[in-house]
Amino acid sequence: MKDRVFTKEIDKKFEFDESVASVFDDMLSRSVPFYKQVQDLVIDLINLNAKDGNKLIDLGCSTAKFLLELNSKSKAKLELIGIDNSKPMLEQAQKKCIAYGADNIKLDFADIKEYPLNNFDFIIANYTLQFIRPIKRPKIVEKIYKGLNSGGLFIFSEKVVFEDKKLDKQIIELYYNYKKEQGYSEYEIAKKREALENVLIPFTIKENIQMCKDAGFKEVHTIFQWGNFVTFVGVK
Repeated sequence: MKDRVFTKEIDKKFEFDESVASVFDDMLSRSVPFYKQVQDLVIDLINLNAKDGNKLIDLGCSTAKFLLELNSKSKAKLELIGIDNSKPMLEQAQKKCIAYGADNIKLDFADIKEYPLNNFDFIIANYTLQFIRPIKRPKIVEKIYKGLNSGGLFIFSEKVVFEDKKLDKQIIELYYNYKKEQGYSEYEIAKKREALENVLIPFTIKENIQMCKDAGFKEVHTIFQWGNFVTFVGVK
């Protein structure tokens, strides 16, 4: 279904409700530059490191788009878990898992702050941390670090801001031009930006890397960037 959520007046902040969940896959593909390419890159990286029996969890799995793609391409037999605190998202995810016969993917309705993370080899967070209040974010990353086995990977993507305000403004303008090319109107772009204000709060690249290092990660790398969209890998 095509994303037309912001073609009409909305008098509330952005949330992952039924209206968003029903069009979320289209929203991802048209709002996140190179989403599929990054997804493939991450899956290829996992395949290079995964062994039979490894555990992987997707924090904020939304409609299970990533988990289903990984499940179809994985070279190892992995234990796959997805959690999300949006029931509409999980309902969509469950329908898709049934449709694709992916009964090995476990989906849980849960909050990241409360869900136990233990003995994982891979922890994934695709544009998830940016929706957690900044003051609580470092504790979540510490929890992720502790929940990984030695040598485990924390792979996450985030929208970022630039310290250079002029550059930041220019990159945002280029991103909005990208969204227009994907078929979004100026009205839709403006309304979504308004709805996301103080809901999606991005860090700089440096802040994301430092947060991971403060949590204990010995290495943190960026493996992809397009404008203000960046994919990181933390190694325990």
